[in-house]
Amino acid sequence: MSSATSTTSLPSGLDVLMTFPDVLFVPEIVFGGLVWILVASSRVLSPILQGWVMFVSVFCFIMSTTLLCLYIGGVHGGSSSWVTLDVICQETAALFYLSAAVLEAYFTYYVSWWSTSPLKTTVYQENVAAVVFAFLATLMYVIHKVCSLLRWKSS
Repeated sequence: MSSATSTTSLPSGLDVLMTFPDVLFVPEIVFGGLVWILVASSRVLSPILQGWVMFVSVFCFIMSTTLLCLYIGGVHGGSSSWVTLDVICQETAALFYLSAAVLEAYFTYYVSWWSTSPLKTTVYQENVAAVVFAFLATLMYVIHKVCSLLRWKSS
């Protein structure tokens, strides 16, 4: 794999899956999809909090999948404006996922201490898994963001 500092433009074709940080699209999509599935399958006790987490997971899943497909298709054509777009998308996703992960962690903590529902254990376990995957997705987006910023700076 080549480093982010040695590549000043975005790769195209299957090189996207072999170039760091663009290879991070795959775990971002996987972890984001798992957050989406876990939040969608859990019992909604707080629609506002879980609605934001659901919005973030769906939005970032679609955004990452779209960018990955566009990069593989070579639509960017080596333009520097796509490098800027990549940075903006990764910064937005990192910020959104950090807020969603913190809110999901708060909600999970709240359910564990204050809920008297008989489904407490099931809801708690699904939400703990959603919190773990949300923080993993956040980590992937932050790493991708930092490397994209380095690529943007060198271009």
